[in-house]
Amino acid sequence: MTEFIFESIITGIALAMDAFSVSIANGLKEPQMRVRRMCKMAGCYAFFQFLMPLLGWFIVHTMVRIFDTLTDVVPWIGFFVLIILGVKMIAEGLKERREMKLQGDGALKRDEKDSIRTADNITLLLQGTATSIDALSIGFAIAAYDTVHAVFSAVIIGGVTFIICLTGLKLGKRLGVIFMGRAGVIGGIILIAIGIKLLLG
Repeated sequence: MTEFIFESIITGIALAMDAFSVSIANGLKEPQMRVRRMCKMAGCYAFFQFLMPLLGWFIVHTMVRIFDTLTDVVPWIGFFVLIILGVKMIAEGLKERREMKLQGDGALKRDEKDSIRTADNITLLLQGTATSIDALSIGFAIAAYDTVHAVFSAVIIGGVTFIICLTGLKLGKRLGVIFMGRAGVIGGIILIAIGIKLLLG
């Protein structure tokens, strides 16, 4: 049992690295983010990291042939989603910098409503999906598990992701204060880099 838990934790850490990077990007973009919103973001990523291994496990047990045909397509989906989100974030970051130059220091006092628009619910869901697509393949690794162990492993992976993403958001928030005005561009570059990494494997 101890070995099973340890393996699930290690798997969770490995799978959470993309979500961790995206969390840093979001924290950079929203340095005034409140704890409730941080938990919402981390919870979204954790949910998808919980869901994808179970979905992969289900596919292995029911639709292996279909999954084999989709294996080559999966990285491309994550790539395009993250590239689009990254370009969008860079564009918003450049626009924000122009506005800050025009408005002066007063532009630094944006309220949280302005920040929230940079990562709305749809964007958050797309980020969660794109950063967890790799976790589908974990379904093969846990194919030998019964239903209880598969769910338990997925819960551990989700929990680890939640903690790691909260850490990433806190780190991003600190860096966001330092790099105010450049944060959107940096965050967008991070998302694009993750997308390329997903494609190249």
